[in-house]
Amino acid sequence: YYNLFEEHMKRLIRSLNELRINYQDAGNLHSICLHLLRENNLEDNDAGIYIQITRGSYNRMHAFPPKIPPTVVMEAFEMPARKEFLQYGVKTITHSDIRWLRCDIKSVSLLGNVLMIQEAVERGAKECILIRDNRITEATHSNVLGVKNEKVITHPDSNFILPGITKGAVKDICDVCKIDFIERPLLEQEIFTLDELFLAGTGNEIMPVIQVNESRIGTGIPGSVTRIVQKHFFEMTYGKVYEDCWWNW
Repeated sequence: YYNLFEEHMKRLIRSLNELRINYQDAGNLHSICLHLLRENNLEDNDAGIYIQITRGSYNRMHAFPPKIPPTVVMEAFEMPARKEFLQYGVKTITHSDIRWLRCDIKSVSLLGNVLMIQEAVERGAKECILIRDNRITEATHSNVLGVKNEKVITHPDSNFILPGITKGAVKDICDVCKIDFIERPLLEQEIFTLDELFLAGTGNEIMPVIQVNESRIGTGIPGSVTRIVQKHFFEMTYGKVYEDCWWNW
């Protein structure tokens, strides 16, 4: 069983520190999450927890307000696996990366992401892959990983991307499975020559991509490396092999 909660907390604390939000109670969040799941009868369901910590409430001003307590909002909700898309893969589009230069901070400053994912939805796609200076950075709420000659390639952690928790799990899986994991930016045109492409994120989990814009990726069906990563990811994170293993379909 591979518990990623601690990794999420490390990233949350790092982002709070980068934003200079003085929140001292992160150690209690795990027990609060469990309480929320119990109160909403979600203990035995596929569920998600949303945590939002802001600087606090004060009159409008740009400088940090003095000595105010942070505001914490948490929500529990059903979050079933997207089995059909995990099985067959999804279509994505590309877009110039219009976000700010500190994408490594997980924050609610997501207007660029929202506008770009909405464009994807309006064009019948499930995600939007972002391009900065001819390089693939990430997607609006996922990391982007390509496969070429059975090697996984993805953008290294930097200020241009959010360091993905699921991407870190993929790296661990590749280490176990002896799959080369190469951290370098994919070029825009390179994406169309890949054998496979997949997204990694908390919501998408390990999501195959079979089409980008109007171009098919690889054979147009999820590839063998993607399936290996899916299988190990669900075994590691859920602690069991599901009876309805979509990776065996």
